[in-house]
Amino acid sequence: MQGVGMLFWMPLIIKFGRRPIYIISFVLYVATGLWCGFAKTYSVELAGRIIMGLAAGAGECLGPLTITDIFFLHERGAAMSLYTAALSVGVAAGIIIDGLITISLHWRYIYYVATALIGGVTLLVIFTFPETTFDRNSALERDAASNLSVGARTASKSAVTSEHHENAEPETLQIRKKPSYLSSLRLFTGIHTSEPLFRIFLRPIVLIILPPVLWTSLVFAVTIGFLVAITSNFATAFSTTYGFAPWQSGLCFIAGLIGSLIGITFGGQVSDWVADWLTRRNDGIRQPEMRLPSIAIGGVCAPAALVLYGVGINNNLHWIAPTIALGLLNFAIVQATNVAMVYVIDSYRPSVGEITVSILAFKGTSNLHSAHTQSRTPLPPPLELKLELI
Repeated sequence: MQGVGMLFWMPLIIKFGRRPIYIISFVLYVATGLWCGFAKTYSVELAGRIIMGLAAGAGECLGPLTITDIFFLHERGAAMSLYTAALSVGVAAGIIIDGLITISLHWRYIYYVATALIGGVTLLVIFTFPETTFDRNSALERDAASNLSVGARTASKSAVTSEHHENAEPETLQIRKKPSYLSSLRLFTGIHTSEPLFRIFLRPIVLIILPPVLWTSLVFAVTIGFLVAITSNFATAFSTTYGFAPWQSGLCFIAGLIGSLIGITFGGQVSDWVADWLTRRNDGIRQPEMRLPSIAIGGVCAPAALVLYGVGINNNLHWIAPTIALGLLNFAIVQATNVAMVYVIDSYRPSVGEITVSILAFKGTSNLHSAHTQSRTPLPPPLELKLELI
């Protein structure tokens, strides 16, 4: 539902701004977390999870939009790497924490803890996050009109003033005041485009045929898809091969946490350094493709991680071998997806919102297929129950 949720939220984000969708989707996320935590039947919980997926779609596509709103071109790589790393860190940390919770507590506490964390983030969004959408062209037109009216009044005054005008007060250009903190807490700040919602909805579907967008979508789908496939059966694999309990298997994802954090540097600063170096060699002219050579790091590490994981599990190697593979795979995901995402954002800056939705919706659909394929593998009943808890 995350992919569908992105398609639903994106027209509203473009039309009404970032802040109202942040608040509405996060409040909805908190409500559905409580809903699922207190659900008594499978059908009620399934309905809550569907709506939760719809709400979660907003947060995943709002991140790149907000980064593009706030950061300059030369800063965008490092900022985007933190975002992509947060996605992988969230998966790894969630698996670790959920496994530890199930040692002595009921599985419902997973929802309780998650709801508390999301509730804290929701309060931060409400009280500290202003609207970041800024229409520069409209702002320049308003400033030009304001300055023109000031100039007209100045010319009118100078025509009627006496010849001893040196004592007259000079007329200065108007400068807009900085919005107050209370005004920044408004839920809606206006409509930011006159384009129909249906046309905005269709644009991400059409943009997927652009070669850079399709290529970036495939990078996301392939790398993250393999991680989804591994996380769907790693508890069974570690239990069968090494006799690990579910919480012990979850602790192996500490390697994924470490790999994601290391990927921040290689996906952000390193890609910025490569692009800056190529820009200097190109007489200071920046091209989006100058960031792409750094993706070779992730392109090498991802296949190596998959081979190491498969060989380690299949040949009963020491448990550290597939654990290192988990860390290497998370590193490659953060590094490669960040470079690809920043590249396509630099290429299509005016349509960054729709481009982001195209990529992430394609990724979500591919991941759903991977998870469905893995779920068709039969598991022994006790292992299936423990895997559901994680």
